[in-house]
Amino acid sequence: MTDQALKTTPLNAAHRALGARMVGFGGYDMPVQYEGVLAEHRWTREHAGLFDVSHMGQCKITGADATTQFERFVPGDYEILKAGKQKYSLLLNSEGGIIDDLMAGRPDHDGLFVVVNAGNKDEDFAFWEANLEGDAKLTVLDRALIAIQGPEAAQVMAAHEPILAEMGFMECARLMLFGADCYVSRSGYTGEDGYEISVPADQAERVWNTILEDARVKPIGLGARDSLRLEAGLPLHGHDIDPTTSPVEGALTFALSKSRKERADFNGAERILKELADGPSRVRIGLIVKEGAPAREGAEIADADGNVIGKVTSGGPSPTLGKNIAMGYVPPAYAALGAELKVIVRGKTAAAEVVAMPFVAQRYYRKPKTV
Repeated sequence: MTDQALKTTPLNAAHRALGARMVGFGGYDMPVQYEGVLAEHRWTREHAGLFDVSHMGQCKITGADATTQFERFVPGDYEILKAGKQKYSLLLNSEGGIIDDLMAGRPDHDGLFVVVNAGNKDEDFAFWEANLEGDAKLTVLDRALIAIQGPEAAQVMAAHEPILAEMGFMECARLMLFGADCYVSRSGYTGEDGYEISVPADQAERVWNTILEDARVKPIGLGARDSLRLEAGLPLHGHDIDPTTSPVEGALTFALSKSRKERADFNGAERILKELADGPSRVRIGLIVKEGAPAREGAEIADADGNVIGKVTSGGPSPTLGKNIAMGYVPPAYAALGAELKVIVRGKTAAAEVVAMPFVAQRYYRKPKTV
């Protein structure tokens, strides 16, 4: 895609002013790095990183039938979701494949606020436009989305709005922040504590620059965002999961609510329930690559005898562990923790071991349970 064809986020000028290296991603001109992927990755793990994720799709689904209609295509129980909460879920096709993964919550009492992936948003919005029934209405929002992630993120944001320190992981709210009407959730894609802030597009650059005035915060590009989410064991749609992948194959069964499984009233329920009962033909695993070059997307996975049994879907160096890590798919018989496998990188075979994910412990802030 040429530079002329790329869309821009409301923060494009801000990235260029900071000297970001820009690349095309999801149809947008986006910052891949500022001072370097390794330095940005480590800064986020140690302090607070600021990410422009405005290329993601944001929408609201409203009306008396909003939740009922939304649940036809996702396996989560949103009818019981309280105001101020959000939940990760999966938009499923009729075969139980993952059209997209998403976040949907109730930051206020006006229906569901939904965030979907950049590369899929047009398809997702068209899907809902075509399939929502009753008085459920889709409204696509033209807003920026900023994420702040890292162990110092909460302190940074609480200095601007103390109530944010009281939010727990997967809680959300609509509030005035930096003098702007914002949707805020305590969540993110790095495995670190942090927030995602939906901001009116015309206020985005001011909010971005205000947050960056704090010395604990640095801008972070998509390069480090990818290495951070890989360490956190989080799948990237279009790579680790896609419309052929079921939630069972993708090791995302936590997104299947018990009540919805019992009712079996969502897209692809027949396939998904069968795989839960009988096992899938393949499953997503984590690998430590013990030698040689990183095993990146497309590298073959082989058994101990060298027979090809699967493929890597994401992989690269882990700055935190100092090892090469990867995710990929193999038959369940090869998925046991500690299983010795091989990866084939540019014709060379290297030893690999199946390990638990996340590779690096997630540090989301969960509120203490009250009795």
